[in-house]
Amino acid sequence: MAFAALAADSNAAAWLDQAAEYAAQAPKTVIELQQFRRTTTIATQGQRRTTATLIELNPQINAWFLLTLDGGEGTIRTTYHLENGDPSGQRIRLAEAYGDGIQVVSAAGIRNCKLWSPASGSVLEQARRSSLPYAPVCEGRLYLRNAVSGKSTNLEKATGFLRDHVWGGEKIIGLVRQQFYRDAFLEKGTPGPGPKRGDKDGGIRDGPISAAVGRAYADQYVLPEHLGIDLGQSDRGLTPGQWYPAVGLDGAYGSLIEPRAIDMEIPASYRSRVKNLDAVEASALAYLVAFDLSEFDLGFALGTDHPRVGWSPRTLDEVRDHSLPGPDGIGTVAPLVVNGTVSPLLAGRMVATFTGGFKREHGAFRYGALAHRNHGSHYGFIEQGSLFSKLQPGLATLYVLNDGTVAMKTWNKEDDAMLPRIRHARQNGVPLIEPDERTGVPAPGALIAQWGPGNWSGSADENLRTLRAGACLQETGSRRFLVYGFFSSATPSAMARVFQGYGCRYAMHLDMNALEHTYLALYVRDADRLVIEHLVQGMAEADKKVAGRLIPRFLGLPDDRDFFYLVRRKRQQ
Repeated sequence: MAFAALAADSNAAAWLDQAAEYAAQAPKTVIELQQFRRTTTIATQGQRRTTATLIELNPQINAWFLLTLDGGEGTIRTTYHLENGDPSGQRIRLAEAYGDGIQVVSAAGIRNCKLWSPASGSVLEQARRSSLPYAPVCEGRLYLRNAVSGKSTNLEKATGFLRDHVWGGEKIIGLVRQQFYRDAFLEKGTPGPGPKRGDKDGGIRDGPISAAVGRAYADQYVLPEHLGIDLGQSDRGLTPGQWYPAVGLDGAYGSLIEPRAIDMEIPASYRSRVKNLDAVEASALAYLVAFDLSEFDLGFALGTDHPRVGWSPRTLDEVRDHSLPGPDGIGTVAPLVVNGTVSPLLAGRMVATFTGGFKREHGAFRYGALAHRNHGSHYGFIEQGSLFSKLQPGLATLYVLNDGTVAMKTWNKEDDAMLPRIRHARQNGVPLIEPDERTGVPAPGALIAQWGPGNWSGSADENLRTLRAGACLQETGSRRFLVYGFFSSATPSAMARVFQGYGCRYAMHLDMNALEHTYLALYVRDADRLVIEHLVQGMAEADKKVAGRLIPRFLGLPDDRDFFYLVRRKRQQ
């Protein structure tokens, strides 16, 4: 059972009740979706009797808490979403002996944090009125998460308006993309000069696996016209498939390739699963960035608006339960607060962000077997141990455990046993690369060439070539790398062949169609200056300029879209 690790707790009976709430096909709150939550209630004595209730949303993750204060008749019942500033080093509790706030327990002892009296000018109310996404309380040991508006680009606003307010808006969007945006970001490799005498040309020791490249391309050099990351080559060409260290950012690497450069043995394999590449996508540049997972921790955060938790319009009527506001029984995330930006505690260690997966509108199946299972198999997601949408069997899943382990796999029902230990998770369609069922060797996913059952987006006549992004996991010896891939014009078949060529053991699709949907930025510290490097130069348009300075989305500016982030690991003392 998924809650077996918690069975010894004194609230074991509560876990059973909560598991039943979680599983019930009935309208519910997002709190009832948290089957591992632990609740404590105390009554405080003072000028006014107050009942305080603290919910630990997932005790094994120890990150998010809901505090509800109820002053009784004639008062407003108020709920606050608190974030633990140090989940690995401190715990949060209510105590009868201290009735004005919360106690923070750490190796240094017990710290009393007066939070809610007097009611009119309490620390919590002051923090809420600050309107900061993260308002510090208890001397920064805790943060109050406040609801904020997330930035969206003009393209996002226009497509959002069409989807939400114009009948047939999705068809209009599809037509515009097909007629005006197809290949809009296509980038072809330009031959360039090789490295200067004495310079190293890729081949990083203990680095990520270089791509298997055909002999005809092994001695070529490609000049990346729009690459925005400093790989130390300046105006020199890069060898296709080789990795180059990112200047000023140990543990991060960049590479480029044209799919046609992949060794011919790879496109000759699994021909029944993968379509032949046309001339355009075969020569369209892909940029890749690899992160050494021994150096970095991976996180995930929801945007202020996306992905939503209601029904996708793709859901077939025959599998939609009209008595429910969404496939998991919820139609809103309140009283939890999602704010589209990273915690200020992480800002000093931040090294990269990249956009997450599809919005809920596209995050379910209309065709194929998955369309008829589990209410249409809506893509699931978890942030800081709190579940917003259930992880569905059969879907490609990128997840992070409470010990920091990063993994990718096709989810199955038995994997639900890991749910108490999952800190972050994001599902997005079906796999691009997964282990072959017979041999265990990484192979293209079974639905790569099937537009409808694979839910690859694009158009019904299978014009799937567009700007796309994906992620994969590489393993080499004792090292593991998370690889982000940007494909300037590709079908899922081209993505699969590239990830296959780079020796990925698992790969999945992320988002597509626009630079803001495939955004990746690195943060390089140069003395006291933060340098923002975008994977593709045009991605800077998704950021905001204030007084001549660039404010990066996700890091300095709340965003309406979900995203992943990487922070440098804390060094052991």
